[in-house]
Amino acid sequence: MSCDTKTLPKQTLSQRKDEFRLAITKLNTLLIKKQIKPFVGPQGAITFQGWNEQDRGRVSDACAYRMIMSTGLALAKMEIAKAETMAGRNVDKQVVGQGVHSHDGGANWHGKG
Repeated sequence: MSCDTKTLPKQTLSQRKDEFRLAITKLNTLLIKKQIKPFVGPQGAITFQGWNEQDRGRVSDACAYRMIMSTGLALAKMEIAKAETMAGRNVDKQVVGQGVHSHDGGANWHGKG
């Protein structure tokens, strides 16, 4: 997956994949503990409010969403479903694929959409 290939200088692809998996595992846990809140924007993009740079490990919200929906814990997926219900719309996979994103927890959105 292209999400896990943003390596640091002298970082191997294997190290990056481990870092990526750790970030997604932490996100799953923090979602379940309700320490991070998924937020669905007006155009159907998703962001994870409260996901700090240290835990994020250079993983975008879109990549994290795709990983959680494909391999994540059921309770984490349920938190995303709750966010969709609260927003009155589902996450739009096309919008996510186009790269619509937020750097401030959903206050402002960037990219196509």
